[in-house]
Amino acid sequence: MTESPYDITRSFDINPLSRFPMPTVAIVYFSGAGHTHLMAQAVAEGASKVEGTTVEVLRIIGEQIVNGRWKDDATIEKLNGADAIVFGTPTYMGGAAAQFKAFIDAASGIWFQHGWKDKIAAGFTHSSSPSGDKQGTLLYLATNAAQHGMIWVNVGDLQSFLFGKDDGVNRLGGFLGVMGQSQLDMSGKEAEIDPGDRLTSERFGQRIAEATKRWVG
Repeated sequence: MTESPYDITRSFDINPLSRFPMPTVAIVYFSGAGHTHLMAQAVAEGASKVEGTTVEVLRIIGEQIVNGRWKDDATIEKLNGADAIVFGTPTYMGGAAAQFKAFIDAASGIWFQHGWKDKIAAGFTHSSSPSGDKQGTLLYLATNAAQHGMIWVNVGDLQSFLFGKDDGVNRLGGFLGVMGQSQLDMSGKEAEIDPGDRLTSERFGQRIAEATKRWVG
C-alpha cells in the first residue's frame, strides 16, 4: 500500500473568520461633566462598525486614585491586551485633566518595559470654548503615545463645510485628534455634545478600527 503524502491526522481550522485579524480597540478616558464620556461612546460605536472588532470602553474615575496615585489592575490588563488604545480627556486650563494625567503617570512602568510598543494609538478631547487650547491636550496625548513607541492615527476628515455640507464633521478643524466643544452650562442638566462632534467621533472610531485591522493583519 502506497503511503499518502498528506498527514490525514492533522487537524485544520475551517472557520473562515479565523483567517482574518480580530482586533481589540480599547478606549480609556476621564470625563468630568459627561461630554468626554459621550465622545468616548461615539468613538466606540464607530469602532464597532468594523467587522470582527472588539471594543473595550474604560473610564478613569476618582476612586481609582489614592494619595495622588492611580491604580486599577483590571484596566491595565485590558489595555495590555488591546491592539489599539484611544486616549480621551477633557481639556482643563489648557491641558489634560489631573485624573487622566494620574493614569498616564501610572503607566510609566509599562513604558519602561515597552509594553505598548507598536500598538495603534489615537486621542480626543473636549472643552467649553471653540479653542480652549485643546491642541495642547492632543499634543500631550500624541507625545505620550510616542514615548510608548505607539503608532498614532489622526483624523481623516476635512471640515465638511468646505464641501457645502452642514453635518458638522470636523467643524473645529482638528486633525491630530478629535476636538469637541459644548457651551458652558452650570445648570446641572445632562451633558450634550454637538451632533457634528458626535459624528466626527464616530467616524474617528471607525477609522481607528480599520487602521488597527490592517496593522494587525
